[in-house]
Amino acid sequence: MTDATQDSGPMMAADGTTLKSSLNRALRRQKLRALMLIAPLLIFVLVTFIAPIADMLFRSVENQIVSDTLPRTTTLLAEWEGDGGDLPAPEVFEALYTDVFIAQERKLHTRLGSRLNYELTGVSSLFRKSGRRVEDMGEVYQDQFEDLDSFWKDSENWNALMGSDDWFADQTAWDDKADTRQPAFELREGIEDLLPQTAATFEIFADFVQNEDEDNLAKEDPWALVYSALYNDLIQEPDVSGYAGPGSAELLEAMGAVGTFETVDYPAAFEKIDKDWHSIDVWQTIQTYSPDFTSGYFLNAVDMKKSPDGPEMRPDNEQIYIKLFIRTLFMSLVITGSCILLGYPVAWILANLPARTANLLMILVLLPFWTSLLVRTSAWKVMLQQQGVINDTLVWLGVVADDSRLALINNQTGTIIAMTHILLPFMILPLYSVMKTIPPSYLRAAKSLGATNWTAFWRVYFPQSVPGIGAGSILVFILSIGYYITPELVGGTTGTFISNRIAYHISSSLNWGLAAALGAILLAVVLGLYWAYDKIVGIDNVKLGG
Repeated sequence: MTDATQDSGPMMAADGTTLKSSLNRALRRQKLRALMLIAPLLIFVLVTFIAPIADMLFRSVENQIVSDTLPRTTTLLAEWEGDGGDLPAPEVFEALYTDVFIAQERKLHTRLGSRLNYELTGVSSLFRKSGRRVEDMGEVYQDQFEDLDSFWKDSENWNALMGSDDWFADQTAWDDKADTRQPAFELREGIEDLLPQTAATFEIFADFVQNEDEDNLAKEDPWALVYSALYNDLIQEPDVSGYAGPGSAELLEAMGAVGTFETVDYPAAFEKIDKDWHSIDVWQTIQTYSPDFTSGYFLNAVDMKKSPDGPEMRPDNEQIYIKLFIRTLFMSLVITGSCILLGYPVAWILANLPARTANLLMILVLLPFWTSLLVRTSAWKVMLQQQGVINDTLVWLGVVADDSRLALINNQTGTIIAMTHILLPFMILPLYSVMKTIPPSYLRAAKSLGATNWTAFWRVYFPQSVPGIGAGSILVFILSIGYYITPELVGGTTGTFISNRIAYHISSSLNWGLAAALGAILLAVVLGLYWAYDKIVGIDNVKLGG
């Protein structure tokens, strides 16, 4: 006899592997097949839904435009202490000249001005004005170099001086009318050590002409900024004795003459453009928003702002968003409550009528879905105005006097009425689907046991309809909190939602960062309320019938 309790080893499958391994392999194959089936839908959702939302939320903290547009200025400005009340050093103003000059050539200075204008009013016009006049500073040196020797007027001479011999030969032979790409600019070997600022600036100029403007570099005169860089290099008296390439004699002559050149006082030049460049607030704003990532949008979204001393509340007359958030939540709750009060009796009637009659009445419930949202909202705008149908009817019935007509439009009342009508079907349908599953015999049994109509309803019927109330409430609340068309048309100044400001910043002010921050906060609030609802009521108790 064999001991039945003795371990005979793991059970084996037909292919010689253990049964456990074989089952795991089969399960993995099933999961992979299931994943392959849903992969197209998953990719579609990721590309069209998740990725745009993630990109929009990223905009709420992204702030690279300042450091990318003013790289030299922000680097030097990091060491500046604005609390002392002193303006930045002249070197910072010179760096600002270089950055603004390049930015205006690339048409980026207006975008930067618009970004900083969100934080300090007037900065946008300041950058636009500076972009138009910043070239005057560089022309001070350009004119003196060109008066010194006509060599500095010719773009071909500059190309020969700064470019390598091979590139210059290819560029000279290139036909801009031919369907071939322009030879990419290459610096002359050793010129970067001899004239570092000039080489760096000329490379930026050449890259812009060839790749952004797509013009012939041989026919484009250098920027005035290049002459400023050449002055800065030559004033340092570099050793040009070892250079024997093109323009060596002119370089030697220019180095001896730059000591007598008229110079530019950059702080004074910027003050001449606009006195705001000598305002500490402007420089503090640039410094504060220099990092690549910022909390400024989120602070603005809760009526705060960044300052040199840290976050602080905005003045009372500039605080709007917290009030809008509170108003949005309050009115969404009121609209949800109104839909429950109006939708519950309708759903009960539909659930207890014969099927044929209920189906006919259900068509009336669904009828608003066949009409445009804009048309329905516009209809309420006509009905609710002081000379509208509702007020005229109340006056005709003698309920209100003709000179005391009700203000039902362009306020919270109008928004609540219109949105309750629009969202009411979303409450009725979940309630109806749940009530339809409640057996009528339960009420008859309660009454047969001595319960009154009210007791039978409250103790027996209503608890079973709560899941429908929960489903309808979530649906109506989520929809109402994000509505913006109806509040925009009938809400006036006191009946608009936070979604209206989000839409405004996306489509009108183009402050996408603030819109993204407001949207992120609204999303967090909704998720928080959803979590609280789950903890108090239980999301498992929400159902649509069955």
